[in-house]
Amino acid sequence: MNLLKCVPGKLEPKPMLKIFLRWLLTLLFRIEITGLDNYAKAGERVLIIANHTSFLDPLLLGVFLPDDITFAISTQMSQRWWLKPFLRLSRVFPMDPTHPISLKDLIHYLENDNKTVIFPEGRITVTGSLMKIYDGPGMVADKSEAAVLPVRISGAQYTHFSKLHGIVRLRFFPKITLHILPSETISAPGMLMGKTRRAYCGHRLADMMTKMMFVTSPYRQTIFSTLLEARKVHGGQHRIVEDMERMPLSYNDLITRSIAIGNALKNITSSGENVGVFLPNSAKTLITVLGLQLHGRVPAMLNFAMGSTSILAACKMAQVKTVLTSRRFIELGELSEEAAELGKQCVLVYLEDLAKNISAQDKYSALIKSKTADFWYNDKQYNPDTPAVVLFTSGSEGTPKGVVLSHANILGNLKQLEACISFSARDIVLNFLPMFHSFGFTVGTILPIISGMKTFFYPTPLHYSVIPEIAYEIHATIMFGTNTFFAAYAKKAHPYDFFNMRYVVAGAEKLHENTRQVWADKFGIRILEGYGATETSPITSVNTPLYYKAGTVGRFMPCMEHKLEPIEGINDGGQLHVRGPNIMLGYLLAANPGKLVPPESIYGKGWYDTGDIVHVDDEGFISIRGRSKRFAKIGGEMISLTAVEQLAINAWPDSQHAAISQPDAKKGEQIILVTTQKLATVNDLAAVSPGVSNISLPKKILIVDAIPVMATGKIDYPAVNSLLANGKH
Repeated sequence: MNLLKCVPGKLEPKPMLKIFLRWLLTLLFRIEITGLDNYAKAGERVLIIANHTSFLDPLLLGVFLPDDITFAISTQMSQRWWLKPFLRLSRVFPMDPTHPISLKDLIHYLENDNKTVIFPEGRITVTGSLMKIYDGPGMVADKSEAAVLPVRISGAQYTHFSKLHGIVRLRFFPKITLHILPSETISAPGMLMGKTRRAYCGHRLADMMTKMMFVTSPYRQTIFSTLLEARKVHGGQHRIVEDMERMPLSYNDLITRSIAIGNALKNITSSGENVGVFLPNSAKTLITVLGLQLHGRVPAMLNFAMGSTSILAACKMAQVKTVLTSRRFIELGELSEEAAELGKQCVLVYLEDLAKNISAQDKYSALIKSKTADFWYNDKQYNPDTPAVVLFTSGSEGTPKGVVLSHANILGNLKQLEACISFSARDIVLNFLPMFHSFGFTVGTILPIISGMKTFFYPTPLHYSVIPEIAYEIHATIMFGTNTFFAAYAKKAHPYDFFNMRYVVAGAEKLHENTRQVWADKFGIRILEGYGATETSPITSVNTPLYYKAGTVGRFMPCMEHKLEPIEGINDGGQLHVRGPNIMLGYLLAANPGKLVPPESIYGKGWYDTGDIVHVDDEGFISIRGRSKRFAKIGGEMISLTAVEQLAINAWPDSQHAAISQPDAKKGEQIILVTTQKLATVNDLAAVSPGVSNISLPKKILIVDAIPVMATGKIDYPAVNSLLANGKH
C-alpha cells in the first residue's frame, strides 16, 4: 500500500464535539473499551493498526482513542462529504496507491513521534473476517521503528454502516467493543532487502492481526453460552441444522429441544458424569450432546465402528455407567450384538423411551426457558476449563485412549480457525464425518452452530455415490473430510455436483497428490489440507485461501507454540511438540480408568508430543515427514514409511497401499509394502521411482484383496500387522 506525499492536514480539533460524539455513541452502541493501559504503554511513536469493519471505524477510533491522532486513509475516502466533518476531529494523511514515494513520507512522519492509524486491509471487509493484509504498513513499522498497536473493532460489522448486507443480520444499535492489545514491534533481519524484506514485514503484520482477531474472541465460555450468543447475532428463526429426516431446525428449535432433553437426562445422571453417546450423525445426537452439556454432564462419544471389545474398553476407561442410544439406530446399523454386550456393562437408555416420558408440560417449560435463556443461564457458574466431551483416539497405531477436551479447548480451536478463514451465515456445511471423530465433532458439528452456518448431517461417509448428490441438492458450500473419502467421491461424482463449494478441507490423513489434482481438474476446486490430532481439538494447522502452499499442511493456528525435538538420522525436521489454548485437558488411560492424565512432554507440562516428524519452513508452513513410529531404521538410516507409501501411490494411484516395518537380522529392520495392486513387484516400483535409493524401497511386496481401514478412512496398521502375522494375504 503506497501513500500520497502530502503534509498532514492540521485541522483545529473540536473538543466539545468530540465529547458530545463520545456520549452519543456510547448511548447508542454501548461502547466498551478494553486495554487503554496498552495505549499508554505504547509510547509516542505508534502505528495503530485496526481491522476495518464499517464506515464507522474512523469515527470510533477518532472519538475514543486519546490524544490527537492522525489517520492515514485513501484520498478517495477523505473526500467523502459525509466523512469530512468527522475527520476534523483528527489529523488526516491522505493516501494514493498510485504514488510510489508516499510510503517514505509516512515513515518520515512517524519518525517525528506521532500516533497514526492505518487499516492494513485497505478496504472494509465484505466477508466479516480479515481481508488481504497489505505489506506496506508492515514496512512502515519496520523502517520507522514505531511500536505497532493492534486495535480490534468488534460489533460494528453488524451495523448498517458495514458492507455485510445479506451476509449477516444487520441491526441498528449493536454493542461495539474496542479491544486495545499490547504493542509489538516489526524488525526484519538485516540481511533481508527489497521485496524479501517487504514480504517478511507483511507476514509479521498479518500474523499480528490474525493473533489479534483470535485473542479478542470470546472463547473462554461454554458451548451452550456461545450458542445463545449465536442466536442473538443471527436470530432465533435462523435455520441451523438439518438431517436425513428433512426437518430443518432453527436456533430456537435447537435450544428448546436441548433444554427439554437436558432436563430429562438430568434426572438419570449426575453432575460431571461421563455419559456414553452411541448414536449416528443426526440432529437428535447434537441435541443430546447439548442437553448433556447444559447441566454439566460430559458426553463420551462412542465409536460404534470399533467393535464391542473396544467399545466396552472405552466405557471402562471413561467410567461410563449410562449409554444413550436409539433402537432405530441399532436396527438400521445392525449393531444389536454390540448393544447386547454394552448392555451387560452399562445401562442403555433409549431416546425413544426418553421422548415418551417428556410431557407436554415439560415441553412448554423448555419453550419458556429457551425464550428466557439469556437471563437464567449463568455462564459464570460453569468453568470453561471443565470437560465438554470425551473422544477416543482411533488406535490406528496402538491402543485407543480417551481424550478429554474442555469447552475452552473446542471453542478456542474454532476461534483460531475463524481468525484464518472466513465463514458466513450463508454457508452450508455437509457433515458426513461421524461425531465420535474429533474432526466431525468440533469442525463439522460445533463450528456451524456457533457461526450461523447451516449444517446437514449425513449418517456415513461411505456412500460414495450418494454424498456428491446430497452436496448438489443442498447447495453445500463447505465439506470437511479425509483423502480416502475425497478420492472416492471424485470417482463417482458428476463434474457439476460440487458447483457451489467454497471450501473443501482435508485432514486426518495425508492428502495424496493425485486426489488434489483430480479435484482441481474435474471440479475446479483447490483442496485445503490441514493437520491435527484429537489432542489438539483437532486443528493444529491448515492451508487457507490467503496462505496456501501445496504439499504442506499449512501454518500453525494463532497462539500455538511449537518446538522440534531433534531425531537422530533426520536432518530436515524434528518431532513436533505443541502448546496452546486448544491442547486437551488430558488422557483417560486403560491402566487407570477415570483418572485424568494432563499433557506433558520433554518440554514441560502443557506440551503435547504429537509423535510426528515435521519440517517447518521460513514462512511457517509445515511439511509432514511421517509419524515417529512410522520410520524404519535400516543400516543406521531413518526411512519414512509414509514416503514409501507415497512411492507406491505415485506408481499405482488406483490401488491402496500400506508400508510397515518388521525386524531384520542383518539391517535392524526391513520394509514390507502391503498393496492391492495385482502383480506388483519391487522391480516395478524401482523402475517408476528414478533417483530413489534401494534402501528407501520395500524389501518385499505382499498383495492383498483389501487394506484394513478404520471408520474415518485411515489405515488400520495394527490390523495390517495382524493380517501378516496370521498369513491372510
